[in-house]
Order: sequence, then C-alpha cells, then structure tokens
Amino acid sequence: MMNLNKRLDLIEPKILEKSFRTGRGTANEVNFWIFDYDPEDEMAVRAHIEFLVNRINGKNDDVRIVHFDLYTLMLDVLRSKNYLDKVKQMEQAKGSDAIINPIKRTLRLTEDGDLIIGKIVENLKPEQDIIFLTGIGKAWPIVRSHTILNNLHSKVDKNPLVMFFPGNYTNELRLFGEITDDNYYRAFKLIER
Repeated sequence: MMNLNKRLDLIEPKILEKSFRTGRGTANEVNFWIFDYDPEDEMAVRAHIEFLVNRINGKNDDVRIVHFDLYTLMLDVLRSKNYLDKVKQMEQAKGSDAIINPIKRTLRLTEDGDLIIGKIVENLKPEQDIIFLTGIGKAWPIVRSHTILNNLHSKVDKNPLVMFFPGNYTNELRLFGEITDDNYYRAFKLIER
C-alpha cells in the first residue's frame, strides 16, 4: 500500500501526460478518474490540490486545471436564487433532513437544466481543461458523487475529469469508507493505493 504523499506526488506527471489529456479508452470509455483517499487525509489532499492548480496553471499554456468544489457550487447557486437564507431558516425550524429535497429541487439535480452541471460546463475549454472535482463529502447527501459523474459524462467528453473522493473506490463509491453512494463503473482509479 502506497503512502499518501507518494500518491499525491504521482498526480502531476500522470495528468500532464498527453495520453491522459486526450485519451478515451479502447472501448470509448469516458476520461473520468477518481483519486480516493482516507477521509482523515482531507486537509493534506486539499493543500496538494491547491498546489497543483497553482503550479500547473502558472507554468503551462496548453493545459489548465479548472477546480470545482461541489459544496461551494451548491452554495453559489442557492445564493444566486436568493434561497440560502430561506434554507437556513427552514433548517432551524424543521431540522437538517427537511432541507435536502427542497435544495435538490432548487438545484434541479438529475434534470436537463441541472444547475451544478451547468456551472461546471459553462466555461470549459475542450481538450485544454482538466476538471478537478472536490467537496464531495461536504456536499453529501444533497449532491451525490455518482449522480454528478453520471450527468457529466455526456457533457464533458472532451475534458478529463478527476474526482477527489474521501473514501474508497472499487466499482462502487464508498464515501468516508462507510456510506455506499452507488456503483460507478466508468471511472478509473487515478493512482492505486
């Protein structure tokens, strides 16, 4: 089993390979990758993501990392719809479970006009941008990782995507190593543990 620092160090050379950025598999698989890690390593992973974004975007003209934190996207959409304060009031009055479905409806999750997916795809440059998705644990259970991946695969087929996942990924996503999000067979492991 490889330690976290070694795995993090292997990300940059992997994603800068031309074959990583342009490739789809022999069976025409989507170019989606998952970097899974132990949830207690969250802060180290966040720091390394920030380092990678700054380093790669600062020294490369032909590739750009576009980083999306799902939790931040969710809050931005709620704020733009003037719904964030209403959600806070509803949560105080009725509890956390009462806000999940109203937020999902507001975000239009799994619908054609999914606002999270829209925010991700609106400014991408095909074949130049690599998408980093984070905030998976923070956005759960409202925004679910397998739902985002399923809804993105037809929209960003020319951009590689790396989801940083606090948990385990085999053929299923196990958030925090405990909560089965769902099966997702299309993504590849970015760096084996």
